Amino acid sequence: MIYKILVVEDDIKIQKIIIESLQKEGYQVSSSSDGQDALLKAHSESPDLVILDLRLPGIDGLEVCRRLRKVKSVPIIIVSARCEEADKVAGFTLGADDYITKPFSPTELVLRVNAVLRRVREHAEVIRQEQVMLRGLSIDRGSRTVKLEGRTIDLTAREFDLLWIMVGHPNRVFSRDQLLNLVWKDDFESEPATVTVLIGRLRQKLEKKPENPELIKTVWGVGYKFQS
Repeated sequence: MIYKILVVEDDIKIQKIIIESLQKEGYQVSSSSDGQDALLKAHSESPDLVILDLRLPGIDGLEVCRRLRKVKSVPIIIVSARCEEADKVAGFTLGADDYITKPFSPTELVLRVNAVLRRVREHAEVIRQEQVMLRGLSIDRGSRTVKLEGRTIDLTAREFDLLWIMVGHPNRVFSRDQLLNLVWKDDFESEPATVTVLIGRLRQKLEKKPENPELIKTVWGVGYKFQS
């Protein structure tokens, strides 16, 4: 399978370096230099991954990330000269999968791209599976049943979907917006706070000490992860 990558970068020299590095790895690459065009191409071309600069003319990179996350689960790697922690937190909170600061090594960028796409493949394999066993949990997708150390746990449909996604990506941090998009999909009336409520309910049902969870961890300022 040849993966398609959309590079969104307004600095033509940097854009060229990124494109050439990815093409050498066998990726199919398209590019954009502004936020509005990036959104149009993301919808028309359906890339497998987006590399996104933050300082873009017109619609900035964070807004592009936010809009993409409302309708797509495509992996996003932010590449930016902004190196403050607040900028990284903002990027991850809006749904970025990785964040690389400029200047960067083209080799490092390619390795990061490979790693993100590998996680996507692994997740797809888990989704195709019917059963997953992890940390005392046994989850059967076909019957939509969950057992914890042999004891059946009653979950609602949304609780099951949320747990299945997180277990399928152990140790990966999801922002609330990402989980909202993956679980609620086209239900535009739902809000990120709904995810917080659902996480709390899952902890009550799965954790020995919900106030000090060992399975579903909070990554402050970013989101949640299932600890393997």
